Amino acid sequence: MFHIVLYQPEIPPNTGNVIRLCANSGARLHLVKPLGFQITDRAMVRAGLDYRDLAQVELHEDWAACRAAIAGYRMLAVSTRGKVRYDEIRYTSGDALLFGPETRGLPQALLESVPRANCIRLPMRADSRSLNLSNSVAIVLYEAWRQQNFAGSTDTA
Repeated sequence: MFHIVLYQPEIPPNTGNVIRLCANSGARLHLVKPLGFQITDRAMVRAGLDYRDLAQVELHEDWAACRAAIAGYRMLAVSTRGKVRYDEIRYTSGDALLFGPETRGLPQALLESVPRANCIRLPMRADSRSLNLSNSVAIVLYEAWRQQNFAGSTDTA
């Protein structure tokens, strides 16, 4: 399945929503510290409902620890500065989908550590700044999973 990496997420309900998404899709969630909230934050718990126990969530002290944990998997960074549209990628099981913090996105140095062809974006209108983090994760994850014929779901042919 896929790895979802939230680099320094700031808004608890977004992370809660992503936990729920990962529980329902089978993706493994990686949270990279520092977080903008406590993992027990009521807003995050409420958004994740009772899915926390169904999701595979790993908390990493920093980016280096996260990179070590997902070494060997292809990293795809999702950013408004990405050059490749998200639906032009051929996803493979095990891909790590990296998303930045809600208020500032991925740092430039981190983006530059990912091959340019692996920096992807979601199309938006020209006068828009960004999409909600949990919505962005859902869009990209479901496209990746669709390409795998929703392997592991109850709808697999």
